[in-house]
Amino acid sequence: MLERISKFFKTDKNSNSAGAYVYGPSEHCLSPDMINRDAYNVVDVLQKAGFEAYVVGGCVRDLLLGLKPKDFDVATSAKPSEVKALFRRSRIIGRRFQIVHVQFSREIIEVTTFRSNEKQSGSKSSNKNQRQQTDSGMLTRDNVFGSVEEDASRRDLTVNALYYDPSDNSIHDFTNGLDDIDDRIIRIIGDPSTRFREDPVRLLRVARFAAKLGFDIEARTAKPMKHRAGDLQQVSPPRLFDETLKLFMSGNGLDTFKLLLDHKLFEHIVPQLNPMLNDKQGEPVKLVRQALVNTDKRIRNKQRVTPAFIYAALLWPVVQRLSSNYEKNGNSPPYALSKAAGDIIAAQIPVTAIPKRFTIPMREIWDLQLHMKRRGGNRAKRLAEHPRFRAAYDFILLREQAGEDLKGLGDWWTKYQDANEDQRQSMAEEILSNDKRPKRRRRRRNSPKPDNSSSPKPENG
Repeated sequence: MLERISKFFKTDKNSNSAGAYVYGPSEHCLSPDMINRDAYNVVDVLQKAGFEAYVVGGCVRDLLLGLKPKDFDVATSAKPSEVKALFRRSRIIGRRFQIVHVQFSREIIEVTTFRSNEKQSGSKSSNKNQRQQTDSGMLTRDNVFGSVEEDASRRDLTVNALYYDPSDNSIHDFTNGLDDIDDRIIRIIGDPSTRFREDPVRLLRVARFAAKLGFDIEARTAKPMKHRAGDLQQVSPPRLFDETLKLFMSGNGLDTFKLLLDHKLFEHIVPQLNPMLNDKQGEPVKLVRQALVNTDKRIRNKQRVTPAFIYAALLWPVVQRLSSNYEKNGNSPPYALSKAAGDIIAAQIPVTAIPKRFTIPMREIWDLQLHMKRRGGNRAKRLAEHPRFRAAYDFILLREQAGEDLKGLGDWWTKYQDANEDQRQSMAEEILSNDKRPKRRRRRRNSPKPDNSSSPKPENG
């Protein structure tokens, strides 16, 4: 996979410092024609303008592993304003971390300026370029620019800190990232505890990339993860929601879920569900696992997946339990389910800010779980025409796959969809007939009559 003399050039992995090794064309398997044309053009324009520029990050890693990169990013010594001046269709975005989006026909190439881990000297704390941190160590602003070596040291993982120069087909490795790709290891750059404090999302990225690549998490990186898991509460709910989509909707959701549980991260993503997962053989665990298995399969088959379905599965066990409690207090099943759904979603939003465009379909999927049991007469036809019917049907199948006994409900709806119009009507009428048929009442056992033989008989008038 990597055509290089690894043993000869292998360096001490515990030192992420001191310069780069530049791998020439004969020492790796990449070539310029493997690079996205627009990214190549961005690098070319920047280099001709006198700046350093490289294709960087996950795209380099994926190409080395024989995977297809999702996107191509560029890192450069040019400042954001200088990049913008070179490309007519470009704009500077971000506040905490300024980057430039260069727009091509349908492609956006993300261009970042080399960053430094050092605080900018001689600048006031109000300066927009000042590197700022909270008391806990979390970075709130990071626009201090530096050299390519400094930029490599402040990236999160060694495997994501490889810089490819298509002009001479060379890879610049400052952190032993190629060695870690060879050894199939995920390693944080720098002191793990400090880097996790700077940005707790790195905890999730370690788990996500380990699951995606099938790599092991290096022991020194893994050691502080459980201890620092609570720092995820400092991440803004919208950002944490976006990160959960990457965790569960990238095709490796099940493996990611296992790592999140192992490192005590999941309890800070869906805290309401976490206590119900203690029983590893219980239905909540089985439901979540099966939902992720099905999602991973759909992604592999290039089928559509939606955050509404994932979150509906993650929160359903909690909704079911709360709904049952409301029913015990005398509420009708529809009201109990609706109130439980509202309460559970309201409690989840401050953790991961699920947008309304997803919470509405979630509630519809949950509501239909109740309605699809009552399918007699014209109800079945109306339900089958509901815009959320397919998702609700898939959810019923999911519940049955996880071991919940729904008395053949999924099989009935499967047959109904495959049936012609006459068969559908017959199936619905049969259900209606069974619903209307009086239930056979169990005869009450008569209590023995008292023996009145010794009682005085009434006298005749």
